[in-house]
Amino acid sequence: MTKKKQLLGSLFLLLAAFVWGVAFVAQTEGMEYVGPFTFQGSRFVIAVIVLIPVMLISDSIKKKQGAYIPLTKEQKSYHIKGGIICGIVLTVAANIQQIALQYTTPGKGGFITAMYILFVPLAGIFLKKKVSVKVWLGVIIAVTGLYFLCINESLSVNKGDILLLLCAIGFTFHIMVIDKFSPNCDGIRLSIVQFVTAGIISVAIMLIVEKPQISDLLSAWLPIAYAGALSCAGGYTLQIIGQKYSTNPTVASLLMSLESVFSVLAQMVILRNIPSSREFIGCILMFGAIVLAQLPDKKKNI
Repeated sequence: MTKKKQLLGSLFLLLAAFVWGVAFVAQTEGMEYVGPFTFQGSRFVIAVIVLIPVMLISDSIKKKQGAYIPLTKEQKSYHIKGGIICGIVLTVAANIQQIALQYTTPGKGGFITAMYILFVPLAGIFLKKKVSVKVWLGVIIAVTGLYFLCINESLSVNKGDILLLLCAIGFTFHIMVIDKFSPNCDGIRLSIVQFVTAGIISVAIMLIVEKPQISDLLSAWLPIAYAGALSCAGGYTLQIIGQKYSTNPTVASLLMSLESVFSVLAQMVILRNIPSSREFIGCILMFGAIVLAQLPDKKKNI
């Protein structure tokens, strides 16, 4: 894989982190009107509605350019299999996170969720994926940065914190399955199948346990629309394409963990909440960790 594609993959993951960071505000606002399964189910449905026209337009452009290659039966089957697996894992992780936000503070939520940057390389060891020393150092610096960025209160554990830890494990598996399927899949098609799967499961649970009113959905339409169109359709598709070109899942997780930094910046701009000096130190450490992980390895003299 060329350095240009790796750089492009890193850029896509960085954009995904930005979109997710801003979405933190939308998720918080949306929960004022609807339950967690309603919020997640609605955003997944919107993501599918947005991505299908994007796929059709993309195919049309490729056909006019003579670059369109239809998928074989085996490739279609692989997309469906990968999308369903990714969708199930995403459903579990995203809904646990949304439920947990009802019981814990946003600061602790951001820190514990982003612990996937530690879990991903640990999972990679079991899958025999080599992680360099500089990447491990980047992970340690990033975890430290997340602590400064997100934790301002005393360290206590409640039900929400435990759920968020499970959520972080869920997103670890999501990153790993995306790493497995994305290299051999069309990003948009894999994303559509993923969101169809997540949408069906979340909406089914929503109808059983929450039974939302139309008025509630209308009150929350703006945060749901942002979370569905940009955070889901945009962010998770960027993740799939970015991981397709990225060097390894550990570096990808470090880039995506910048979601915490962007969430602080979004709160500062949108909610007029100025970060403290402690939070600024956290942001600096996070960016430093990303830069370190992206530095090229020294060539050994032969």
